[in-house]
Amino acid sequence: MLRYIFWRVLAIFPLALMISFIAFILLELAPSDPAEVALRVNEIVPTPEAIEGMRHELGLDKPFFTRYFLWLMAGFQLDFGTSFLTRTPVIQEMLRALPPTLWLASTALFFTIILALPLALWCVAKPQSFTDKCIRFIVFVLTAIPNYWLGLLLIWGVAVYLDWLPVSGMLSPQSVILPALALSLGYIGTYLRLLRGAMLNQWHQPYVFYAKARGLPDNLILRRHILRNSLYSSLTALGMSIPKLIAGTVVIENIFAWPGIGRLCISAIFGRDYPMIQAYILLMSLLFLFFNFLMDVIQMMADPRLRRE
Repeated sequence: MLRYIFWRVLAIFPLALMISFIAFILLELAPSDPAEVALRVNEIVPTPEAIEGMRHELGLDKPFFTRYFLWLMAGFQLDFGTSFLTRTPVIQEMLRALPPTLWLASTALFFTIILALPLALWCVAKPQSFTDKCIRFIVFVLTAIPNYWLGLLLIWGVAVYLDWLPVSGMLSPQSVILPALALSLGYIGTYLRLLRGAMLNQWHQPYVFYAKARGLPDNLILRRHILRNSLYSSLTALGMSIPKLIAGTVVIENIFAWPGIGRLCISAIFGRDYPMIQAYILLMSLLFLFFNFLMDVIQMMADPRLRRE
């Protein structure tokens, strides 16, 4: 177990290094001079002298690999430079916007689980029935609709037409319901298919036939045995959905005017705030690596068969 964790941690470092290099090289591939962009954002006339001074201030006059090494060393200290738009450290802006995004993503994950799990149990209890086919068709349609369309439909139906919930902002705890629903509805179909397939596969395992031979009812076998064993195979997908949900907030936060890191990213893209864009790409990529590693370890701890292998 410890040897597996050691090698998994060791494998993360070259991947993280490669991701950081890709994020940094985007600055070199930018269509405009970052020094000129920084001057224009701060309403300074980009004269040749001003551009040269800004390039020196940003360290753009140094060789490429020297700049990358300095940026990487500063990143280990959570120093990703200064935002072109706000003239404040990037890490401060991201730490300010991260809690609302985590709140939104965790609420969306909660909605996904409490909706997908009972629906999957319902489908497995009567596979290939009319109810099973209807549920699968509805969630298939929801999965096919982009989340921004779901967000607009929820705004029109629930907030405007019915006037039940606030439309935008983070003014009250109820404000998170609509954006979280818009974010989660697309993932319900994914988890429903995953859980349904895993549970149907468990129905043909020897322990199920043994439980039936002992006279246990099907509902008890499904809830106590099949569901628990099916959740093991779903842990990795569940963990990987967390950074996907966080990355998916980019569009939803802008539709609902949610003051999170996704909205911060869109503002950075339109404002050509290169330090902020670099930090966002690096943060999202590291989140994927971290949760993938975390779910692998949890799955191994929960399933003795994997530890023996």
